[in-house]
Amino acid sequence: MDKDKTYKAVFVSIITPGIEDRKVMEYLDELEFLAETAGATGDKKFVQRLDKPEKATYIRSGKLQEIAAYCEENSIDYVIFDDELTGMQQRNIEKVIKTSAVIDRTSLILEIFAQRAKTSYAKMQVELARYNYMLPRLAGMWTHLERQRGGMGTRGGMGETQIEIDRRIVKDRIARLKDQLKKVDRQMATQRGNRGQLVRLALVGYTNVGKSTLMNLLAKSDVFAENKLFATLDTTVRKVVIDNVPLLLSDTVGFIRKLPTQLIEAFKSTLDEVREADVLLHVVDISHPDFEDQMKVVEMTLKDIEASDKPVFVVFNKIDAYSWEEYDEFSLEPKGKQNLSLDELKNSWIAREKTPCIFISAKEKTNIEKLRNDIYKIVAEIHAGRYPFNNFLY
Repeated sequence: MDKDKTYKAVFVSIITPGIEDRKVMEYLDELEFLAETAGATGDKKFVQRLDKPEKATYIRSGKLQEIAAYCEENSIDYVIFDDELTGMQQRNIEKVIKTSAVIDRTSLILEIFAQRAKTSYAKMQVELARYNYMLPRLAGMWTHLERQRGGMGTRGGMGETQIEIDRRIVKDRIARLKDQLKKVDRQMATQRGNRGQLVRLALVGYTNVGKSTLMNLLAKSDVFAENKLFATLDTTVRKVVIDNVPLLLSDTVGFIRKLPTQLIEAFKSTLDEVREADVLLHVVDISHPDFEDQMKVVEMTLKDIEASDKPVFVVFNKIDAYSWEEYDEFSLEPKGKQNLSLDELKNSWIAREKTPCIFISAKEKTNIEKLRNDIYKIVAEIHAGRYPFNNFLY
């Protein structure tokens, strides 16, 4: 990507029955954040009300022509759709929008993962996901792919341009990547087995909720953390000692709405740290207006990777950024969650089926000592059950 150039993007979505306008706009805001993470600046959002996506072009022809005209007039580099497009939809859209690259949410997330992958293992996982995404989009009539869709710096889409590759080559590459990943998986499984019987805790959560920042506080480490989506791809494991209790703490890739199935499959082995953990610390951005929806996304993803049966301790982060609207007692509107003070929100969650949780600010280091004490109690209890005759904890 040319760092001296600013890439402009517009975003497209539809409003279907049963989905609030506000929700759709929040989803598009998240899509814009994804684009910024990849290196493009948001320019405009387009939405259309439809009962369901148009089979051939996702949106109707009139709206498509409107977007095409806007892109040409304003030198837009990328048109990004919030839903995954079929190969047919993408080709049909490209016939109308000729001046900009057309990509979908999945393409964008795959591009970010490709940019963020640092280790050879992560790079192989991302490459496998990208080939699996590409394979069903190769038109059967083509002997070779004219170009492999690519990154933000190439107007053609994801990856390098002018690469001739056919289905057989893609399938062979997928098979080789799977074999290579299996070998690394076995090595990683051996490493995990050599860690002994230390209690394991794993940080999980929606992307950009502060997991890596919290990891740095608890483990006194220097895990990379920034205010961007998917700052962490590779699993980081640190040994932590709280008072006299040792434990292993792992930080993994963040989850997100509509996380591509190709990435879930490719990163399942990386997420073994989650599946093998004794307790999950579910970190939540309490300042986000849809934090409950984000929690549901995490819960569904945990189910997808077969880790939904783990004990969970919820860590509500970013209380320093929490804001609320004071409720007007004369209003005819019912009191909503946006009208709850932080204390009211705390009490509602603590009372909700006795949810084990804590409210902190990793940025301001608020309540971190209490969190360490809570973790101590959790780990000490597990350790006592695992080693009933070892009294050094007490």
